[in-house]
Formats: sequence, C-alpha cells, structure tokens
Amino acid sequence: MKILTASAIALSLALVPAYAQQQSRGHEKQQQKSRPQQQRGERVGGGYVPVHGPQPQRQPQRNARQAAPAREQHAAPQRESRDMPGHPVALHVHANGQWVGHNYAPNDPRFHLAHPFDHGRFTLGFGRGHEFRLQGGNRTRFWFNGVYFSVAPFDYPYVADWIWNGDPIVIYQDPDHLGWYLAYNARTGTYVHVLYLG
Repeated sequence: MKILTASAIALSLALVPAYAQQQSRGHEKQQQKSRPQQQRGERVGGGYVPVHGPQPQRQPQRNARQAAPAREQHAAPQRESRDMPGHPVALHVHANGQWVGHNYAPNDPRFHLAHPFDHGRFTLGFGRGHEFRLQGGNRTRFWFNGVYFSVAPFDYPYVADWIWNGDPIVIYQDPDHLGWYLAYNARTGTYVHVLYLG
C-alpha cells in the first residue's frame, strides 16, 4: 500500500509542471492574440534590415492639356502622422519590407542637385548583407569605413535619436532622386535621405 501511495504522489508531482506549462502556453497564445498588430508582425527596428530599398514612385500620366498646377507638382508629402500606434512619426520600414513615408515626388525641388554624384558614388554595397556601424559625426557629416555622408536638412528631425558612434546603418539607392541615397538605421527602423561626401 505504501508503494502504491508513493507512486501516486510521484506521478502527481511529475504531472503538475507539465499541466502548468500547458496552461502557460494557452495564456501566452491568448495574450498574443490580444496584442496590437504592430507588436506581432509590423514592428519597426530591432535589427530588421530590408532586403531592398523602396519601389520608385509612379507618376500619373498627364498630357499637355492636363498639366498639374505648380503647387500640386511640388507638394510635400504629409509625413507628420503615425501610420500605426507605437510607430515613429519618422520615415520608417515595417518588418514586412514596406517603406513608410517614401512618397516624395521625383520632381521635388529639394532633391535637385546641380552636380549629382559630385563626390563620386558609394561602392561599399547596398541593402541586406552590407551593414555598417556609425563611427562618429552628426547629422551634417557622419562616417563609417572611411566614407562620409550628410543627412538632408529636411530630414534632420528624424535622426535626433541616432547614436552616431555605434548604430547599425544600411545604405540604399534612392530610386527617385538622382544623386541621393537612403541611410537606414536597423536599431530604430528609421531612414533618411543622405548625400555621399566621399
């Protein structure tokens, strides 16, 4: 009888942790269902690096009679709103590769350069697999691996939380603006327009 009682107690003690673990998994799944989308699949930053840069902007086809008014042609995009709760107001990339805020018109005068690629072209590699660590500087001139860049003045507010001596940076070509690149910060998930300084 003592052996049977001891066996029953031992079996009960072995089953309690398994039951508790199963209950914990069920509770975790329930919590995951109740989390906002941005925490489950549309997070920003945290080391994610997009495979490729943004797609080029498509311009509506217009004939000579339907020319757009001047203010419509050069209208700045509305960028001071969040696409989801918890996401930065800054230009950013979702974990599904969607580039948020890359909606500047190709003919936006802020991007006009009299001499595109005046200091040459960036050649150390683009996109995933070509991550660099910032080694110093600030928004007007930063560097890594012996190359220098400058953030576009209209994007200054979006680099206020960048760590200039350590953040992971990935460079992409800007498909819409000749001479410009996009610097993506994998820690914050944000990006800005930059000029290559050599």
